[in-house]
Amino acid sequence: MMREYALTILQRCNELALISQHQDYIDRRYLTNEHRASNEKVALWMRQANMKTWQDEAGNLWGSYKSSIPNAPTFVLGSHLDTVPNSGKYDGILGVLLPLSLIEYYQQHNIELPFNLDVVGFADEEGTRFGTTLLGSRAVAGTWQDKWASLRDSDGIELAQAMRMFGLDINRVHNASRGNEQLLGFMEVHIEQGPVLESQAMPVGIVSGIAGAKRFAIKVKGHAGHAGTVPMSLRQDAMTGAAEIILAIEKLAIEHGVVATVGQIASRTNAVNVISGEVELSLDIRSMDDVLRETCVTAIEQELNLIVARRALSLEIKLTHEAGATACDPIMMDELALAFEQNHMRAFSLSSGAGHDAMAMVDACPMSMLFVRCDKGISHHPSESVTLQDVNVALQITKSFMDIKSNGLSTAQVA
Repeated sequence: MMREYALTILQRCNELALISQHQDYIDRRYLTNEHRASNEKVALWMRQANMKTWQDEAGNLWGSYKSSIPNAPTFVLGSHLDTVPNSGKYDGILGVLLPLSLIEYYQQHNIELPFNLDVVGFADEEGTRFGTTLLGSRAVAGTWQDKWASLRDSDGIELAQAMRMFGLDINRVHNASRGNEQLLGFMEVHIEQGPVLESQAMPVGIVSGIAGAKRFAIKVKGHAGHAGTVPMSLRQDAMTGAAEIILAIEKLAIEHGVVATVGQIASRTNAVNVISGEVELSLDIRSMDDVLRETCVTAIEQELNLIVARRALSLEIKLTHEAGATACDPIMMDELALAFEQNHMRAFSLSSGAGHDAMAMVDACPMSMLFVRCDKGISHHPSESVTLQDVNVALQITKSFMDIKSNGLSTAQVA
């Protein structure tokens, strides 16, 4: 019944993949011409589904399928339309286009809901351009921070200036907040970005919560020197210090049962015949248990200080990002489990190690997530892949979930 709508979702994912600021791969960043073009494309599809559309003061795209009931509350479905460089077609985008197709089904079958159903395409989940994630959803949740106005991209353009160039006024960005409205909840459909569903032979799964994360910029300083003239015993090599630090981080993460990643490393001297005098590296550490994560962070800091002291190096550690672990709403999780049952499926739950817009939206309303299986768990890469069958299942589950929400609200109104 829904297969043709699932096929439309995948076809539209292919169309949006063509909107990129790079000719060789998908790259769509906040407040760019490609951001504008993707909003315009999706807004057109929304209007064709009889939805009211608008772009808010943060650049998020909205479409609303209005209820005929006066002063009806609103439920929000959505995800993000921005990408990382060299991305796949489905991360975020699937979660915008799937509810759009569901609303097309409602519109074509003359189905009305006892609440407004809004679809949002968040503008900046990835944080690729300005280095701070969830800008779009944080504006909607009412947690935008004014200090972000001075964030700069790689070309030195400040966020406030980029918003002006896009036709937005950063002084009005707080008007994007929907935190004071009567929102029933928010649900995000997203590819899993991991291999758990595939390992369980499950097409979709219910997300129980989103891991908290901390990110640090680490700078190791030593003393640059000639590779042929400084004896090994007299060196203050920042690169070898950094290597020991990376291995220590791995060891401590395993011991504490968290995940920690050094994803970036750069030597400032960066010459084949020079002892490195300064190395910068990143640290990303995550866990569903905030206390456990903090315990590991403390252990890492202590060990890193021992390493640099032993090697006569110096160390700078700067916190660049922090988000606590976020639990999904238990009532909506139960409703999703019932939706699985209605579709003759076993409900399967799993946690998310990646951050999502849903973790920002929890400050505005109850939130939930539905994961869709992706091939080999690959994401943020051109080989990111989902199947028509799995997307169809996700669409069916979302429809059943909305039916349960509708029936529950209608019963409450009658009572």
